[in-house]
Amino acid sequence: MNGLFRASLEEQKPIVIMYMTDDREITDRNIIVRKIHPEYIRAYCMKRGALRTFKRENILAAAKPRERKVANYA
Repeated sequence: MNGLFRASLEEQKPIVIMYMTDDREITDRNIIVRKIHPEYIRAYCMKRGALRTFKRENILAAAKPRERKVANYA
């Protein structure tokens, strides 16, 4: 996951995380990392439209977003 966080920070490209809130609700978030700390990630959350802090211990998974395929109707 650290490599994805660094790539998002350096390239300013979004990644998708699966995150568990303090209420134990699991959500998917599209984020662009702004700062990496040992205990948390500070990132722009596209779902909330604001900077958010994500506890590392609550990030369950991280991945590059899926590319959308565009149909070619030539």
